[in-house]
Amino acid sequence: MSDDGYDGGRGGDDYDYEGGPGYTDGAFDESYDLLAHEQEGELGQELGEDGMPINGEVSHEGPNGVDHDQEMANAEEQPAAAGITGERQPNKVRVTTPYLTKYERARILGTRALQISMNAPVLVPLDGETDALQIAIKELSQRKIPLIIRRYLPDGSFEDWSVSELIID
Repeated sequence: MSDDGYDGGRGGDDYDYEGGPGYTDGAFDESYDLLAHEQEGELGQELGEDGMPINGEVSHEGPNGVDHDQEMANAEEQPAAAGITGERQPNKVRVTTPYLTKYERARILGTRALQISMNAPVLVPLDGETDALQIAIKELSQRKIPLIIRRYLPDGSFEDWSVSELIID
């Protein structure tokens, strides 16, 4: 306990830093030098701190033992698969509806109104409108909004629709 009566939130005098509970003198072997022992790889070559060979040999194997050059050659031969396992690829044939949903409309108008309020160029002639949302609605009705809607499908692929392509109700 300190002289001013504050024990630092330790809850009493029963804890001693020098030889308190749970402390055993010599539990850590100070004679063991972590840096003195050299690491060795699977083939017996010396490895540096990053786990890569330090004797000048260049290994193309990754941490899982796969040769990256061979993996890249195989990837070039095989087409990329759409779905969760491969990269997402846009669909060639569109399967979703060509109608702009109310959620997409709200997102498009909000995004475009924000752009206009941040001094983006207005793409329609103004008739005295000063409200960014009203300008965005006018741009949408004239199909001048330069945004693309990406619709994700359950298999991991997606469809890109330009706002000018969609049917607006």
